[in-house]
Amino acid sequence: MPQHRVAGVRRTEPPGAGQENLVVVLTNGSHRTCTVYGFPGPAFVDGAGEAVTPDPGRTGGQDARAVTLAPGACAWSALSFTPPAVSGVTAVTPAALLVTPPGETASIRDRWSGGEVSDRGKASVPQVSPLRPGDGG
Repeated sequence: MPQHRVAGVRRTEPPGAGQENLVVVLTNGSHRTCTVYGFPGPAFVDGAGEAVTPDPGRTGGQDARAVTLAPGACAWSALSFTPPAVSGVTAVTPAALLVTPPGETASIRDRWSGGEVSDRGKASVPQVSPLRPGDGG
């Protein structure tokens, strides 16, 4: 099974009108080439690893495709949401973002420093795009 790691979660510039736009980067940490296909499975969790938000939805209008990753190569996905302060919904500040690569069951934990996210309601539910080659930069 390939070994992946979250290489980073960072804001993209500019964030857009009332949107938080982040890039989640997965890196092939193994010594073999691997292929990922589809959407990562992100989950915002508290310090105990319990989910604190609804599962992010999948961005519509973007087809999934296979991304072949040589050792050390990256794939990225956009993670977007409306900040709770803008949408007026209740909020929570997650301790971490868990990312499960497509086709795998083990999650990768990355400390969350992105601020508040909605803990309920459709107005601010994050959307995730399919993985693409590169680091999203």
